[in-house]
Amino acid sequence: MSISLLPAVQAFLQRDHGLFIDGQARVAGSGRHLEVIDPASGEVISRVGEASQADIEAAVASSRQGFAQWSKAAPAVRGGVLLKLADLLERNREELAQIETLQSGKLIQISRNFEVDQAAHFLRYYAGWATKIGGETITPSLPSFNGEQYTAFTLREPIGVVVGIVPWNFSTMIAIWKLASALVTGCSVIIKPSEFTPLTILRIAELAVEAGLPAGALNVVTGAGGVGKALIEHPHTDKVSFTGSVPTGLAVGQTAMAANLTRATLELGGKNAAGFLPDVDVEKAVAGIIEAGFLHSGQICAAAERFYVHRSQIDAITQRLCERLGQLKIGSPLDESAEFGPVTNKQHQAKLGQLFAKARAENCTILHGGKLIDGPGCYVEPTVILANSARDSLLTEETFGPVATFLPYDSEEELIELMNDSPFGLSASLWTNDLGKAMRLIPQIQAGTLWVNMHTLLDPAVPFGGIKASGVGREFGGAFIEDYTELKSVMIRY
Repeated sequence: MSISLLPAVQAFLQRDHGLFIDGQARVAGSGRHLEVIDPASGEVISRVGEASQADIEAAVASSRQGFAQWSKAAPAVRGGVLLKLADLLERNREELAQIETLQSGKLIQISRNFEVDQAAHFLRYYAGWATKIGGETITPSLPSFNGEQYTAFTLREPIGVVVGIVPWNFSTMIAIWKLASALVTGCSVIIKPSEFTPLTILRIAELAVEAGLPAGALNVVTGAGGVGKALIEHPHTDKVSFTGSVPTGLAVGQTAMAANLTRATLELGGKNAAGFLPDVDVEKAVAGIIEAGFLHSGQICAAAERFYVHRSQIDAITQRLCERLGQLKIGSPLDESAEFGPVTNKQHQAKLGQLFAKARAENCTILHGGKLIDGPGCYVEPTVILANSARDSLLTEETFGPVATFLPYDSEEELIELMNDSPFGLSASLWTNDLGKAMRLIPQIQAGTLWVNMHTLLDPAVPFGGIKASGVGREFGGAFIEDYTELKSVMIRY
């Protein structure tokens, strides 16, 4: 049974949503609107304005003024605002979670525990960095000819106006990653959410003002892809932080470089691998596969899509996995007892249907699922596929959905070769009871993030990002500071 919507949520959905510029909501100048559709029902639940070029100019101008003020704020003040915003996220937890579930189709428990709770956790982590960003002192080796001496030091200075382009899969948490990285380093930020999931960040922007963030430090500009492109190309934006697909990320990076060498952090997807050594327990392997590939219907950039299991175990593991998936309760994401919900939009559902058709055309064995679910909404069966070879489409093309494709292997050398046989390198996982063997294999696996006996879970203290075609730069840890600041070197003769 679905939960009842809060009156605050019902009222929020009825609002005429525009943009959020200079500390307040404003109507989009274009007069055009985008419909926000509930992927569980297929019904329009709200509308948001589509930004015009004049709106983009206003947002950038506001952000430049906001940067001038916010960059001069004391580090402890910046950290304090982020801490207050974290408190407000938790205070409005259910409202934000319901809005997120309605727009994305995410199970309500995931919206509560990951989107909102983890967003608050990340905010507090980033707030802790506010007073810890510094440079270093250096003693130069320049020779002294007349008794003069030299000293040097470095400064970390905020880069300026950041454009954060946010995908639809985790529209709250990823927006928080980007705005927190920018704000804690003294930058201002313009968030451009996905046209499919623009609502939560509009509400969070209001909470940010309540937390004490000055006008212009955070602006939100809604619209389709052309709005993001215009922001990247604008001569007065200084950096773009993009999370999304590899093809779009490549276009973003090229646009940024062509636009006056605009700095870019690209956190892209890929075709992430999970390798299971023959000593792994079947039940633990199956639980790990569900964690790695089926959380939020597989719509996680770091989710595993390629599963390599030793030939001696592949039948037992895939059989048990199919049994477990067949027991999942598929239902409304607002139903607290549901275990599996829809994908986020019709376009993505259709893409998955095309991939299933490809798998059948290539004579792959569909062990479970492989169909779109009839009826309203964007439901897709959780799917298990046994590939014929490493070159099959389902082992090379990103699905970004609830699809686990398996291939058996015979030796550790073959396993490593299969896991690395990809132009991408965002994440991977290794599953084994032999820690010594895992430690020997870790350096051989090509991925920006490697998990052992786990997958997908992130911690703000651990840097995250991809290698090869899966991205440039890192989020989290202390690594993000390099991407949001410029290093200034100072030398003094005295």
